[in-house]
Amino acid sequence: MFSLLLAVIYIAFIGLGLPDSLLGSAWPLMVGELGVPLSHAGIITMIICAGTIVSSLLSDKVTRKFGAGLVTAVSVSLTALALLGFSLGNSFWLLCLLAIPYGMGAGAVDAALNNYVALHYASRHMSWLHCFWGVGATVGPYIMGWAIGASHGWRSGYGIVSAIQIVIAAVLFLSLPMWRKKHTESIETEEYEAAIGLKAVLKMKGVKAILLAFLGYCAFESTAGLWASSYLVEHRNVDAETAAFFASMFYLGITAGRFLSGFVADRFGDKNMIRIGVGLMCCGVVLVALPMDNVTVALAGLVVLGIGAAPVYPSVIHSTPEHFGKENSHAVVGIQMASAYCGSTFMPPLFGLIAQNINIAFYPYFLAIFVLLLLIMTERVNKICPTE
Repeated sequence: MFSLLLAVIYIAFIGLGLPDSLLGSAWPLMVGELGVPLSHAGIITMIICAGTIVSSLLSDKVTRKFGAGLVTAVSVSLTALALLGFSLGNSFWLLCLLAIPYGMGAGAVDAALNNYVALHYASRHMSWLHCFWGVGATVGPYIMGWAIGASHGWRSGYGIVSAIQIVIAAVLFLSLPMWRKKHTESIETEEYEAAIGLKAVLKMKGVKAILLAFLGYCAFESTAGLWASSYLVEHRNVDAETAAFFASMFYLGITAGRFLSGFVADRFGDKNMIRIGVGLMCCGVVLVALPMDNVTVALAGLVVLGIGAAPVYPSVIHSTPEHFGKENSHAVVGIQMASAYCGSTFMPPLFGLIAQNINIAFYPYFLAIFVLLLLIMTERVNKICPTE
């Protein structure tokens, strides 16, 4: 039963990744039907991110009261209904309204499942959990591309993903008895006695450092992925097709890297996996920044960046109960998710301003700032919150 529950959790994380790239894939067609400027995609994205931040901050209290299983099932249902609304909506402002439950559902699932796996499963399962998110994030655009290519339109793409989410939600509701089994219930009863206030969590030693580490990692990942192609085309004179391919290889590197990390994560431990990942990220930044005429080095650097980033996020989350205590882990994971979404929401647009008004050549140096922040803050947590 425990292995079956793990399979259900993996499926839920595929569902979490499925909608993440839909808006970007469909927006060029959506703008014509909705009659809004191209830039308005940023408004919907900001609302979704705001919803994820709010639900991440509230997840500790909600999950302690209702349990991780029910919160995940309801949250996936909420996201499914929002996606169904996207497939039927014909107004930009209606989509903005639907973006609220869209984000709220995603943030709750993210926080609840990350904490649950950190508490109850080995490090390798956290790596594979986030690998499955990558599978969902990769499959989502393919579904949208198929729907558009087959002349079914972007609404069908959203509809198909909504249907998949509804099936996943049904599986989650059917799995609720497994979440309540005695071997998990005995642990959860102790954990969910009372929620910890946000102020109390922020006063804990090492929490502020780990929040900055999460912000740094997600700022790095989202900026690296979003601006890789533009950097290669505009600064390194790579043709657009090759640039797009290697930008996608960055994400493939993350997904494949997390799959492979799962086989060694328990042997090396979270602390060493983070250090190995950050070390590779540093190498990748250097390769991308090297002023060489042969762009192959820069292209290889993007792949190294993705492989290096792969083990960092899962390992930092998995180490949370050990650093801050099992009784505090859900509260800490919740605000970690909020900090992560802040990094991925605000830092890519900031680099966009730098690229537009100064020079896109600053791309690797901008990434280096966040890799350095990640390195300093994770080592600070290791020092403040030592583990065996």
